[in-house]
Amino acid sequence: MAQAAATKTPGQCAKNQYFAHKMTQASSLTDDYGDLLITIEEDEEAHEDDLWFLPRSLEEEPDDLPPGPRAEPPDTAVVEDWAKAEGVHAARLARVAGRLGALDDRLLRGPEGWRHRLALIEAADLSWFAGDRVSSDRLALWISMRLSGAQDDPNALARVGWAVRRLTGGPGPKADLAAFLDRRDPENIEDSAERFEDRAGGWLDVMAAAKGLHPITRACMGYHLWSLAGLGRHGDQIEAAVTASRIATSDGSGAIFAPLAMAGAGGLRVSGLPPERLARWLDGMNSAILTAMRTLDDIEVWIGRAENVMAQLSGRTPVALRKVFTEWPLVSAPMAEAMTGASRAAVQRNLAWMEASGLIREVTGHGRYRMWKADLI
Repeated sequence: MAQAAATKTPGQCAKNQYFAHKMTQASSLTDDYGDLLITIEEDEEAHEDDLWFLPRSLEEEPDDLPPGPRAEPPDTAVVEDWAKAEGVHAARLARVAGRLGALDDRLLRGPEGWRHRLALIEAADLSWFAGDRVSSDRLALWISMRLSGAQDDPNALARVGWAVRRLTGGPGPKADLAAFLDRRDPENIEDSAERFEDRAGGWLDVMAAAKGLHPITRACMGYHLWSLAGLGRHGDQIEAAVTASRIATSDGSGAIFAPLAMAGAGGLRVSGLPPERLARWLDGMNSAILTAMRTLDDIEVWIGRAENVMAQLSGRTPVALRKVFTEWPLVSAPMAEAMTGASRAAVQRNLAWMEASGLIREVTGHGRYRMWKADLI
């Protein structure tokens, strides 16, 4: 084979020289083509640099513009904040709900007068919180006989009277909020004016979105969203508190409302984030429920003592008077006369006997316009 490779014919040598020449020529063409592409790209870049009047691309443009308006979250987004607050205070909420359930069971088994008594106390305390400062004796005279003094504010009496009616019964706010509040749009309202139905509808939509929350949490949320929804007006604190107290007991059958102000109005203070507000709400409601339970304890003991002491008395007036003092924190002689249907002489005679027996005591210290209350020991 070595001899064959060494001895080539003249034709084969010429053929090899021809192929070597062609390969050299092809390599030269490829190099020229590459140089041509590089030159074209450089020319294009230089040409684009000359076009100074064209705007820069968005990637090169600096983002120095102020941020535009952001989309507002939906009204129901606030429910998530209150759901988180409920999770933070789950143990405290369970404890307060248990006490409210105990109050509900006790009122369900007790006489109807207990609910009325608690409603009067709660309404009077709410009036002091709202700044109306309607005392228990003035409230009792207004509710029972529509009597008021020259120094009494008729609007304040009307507001607290509405609170007593809503705390003692009737349909709740979920059925018809406008009817519950006794508020309607006037017939001649302007087209550009915001209607109460629209404002109430927005608040009700948020409350409906929070149906997964506990009624106590939902009541707290509704109270704090009351003014933000545009439902506030003079006296709106009483309206908001009464509405919330009815929502908190929406699942109950004995307690018409959840006490909020009987032990002070600290739970109704509006400040802080939802967890802080719910914590104050639960503490305030817990104290108010305990105060209501102690009130029922005292009146129940008084009823038993009054029945034993008054067993020797005959007639229907002593029994009727005992019922009146169970329902009303303060009682006057005209009130007792109107509510028992007895004569003035019979009422005054029995009041004097009950006072002498230590069952009731006079609280005004006056010779006229006297008021008595059950002597709860």
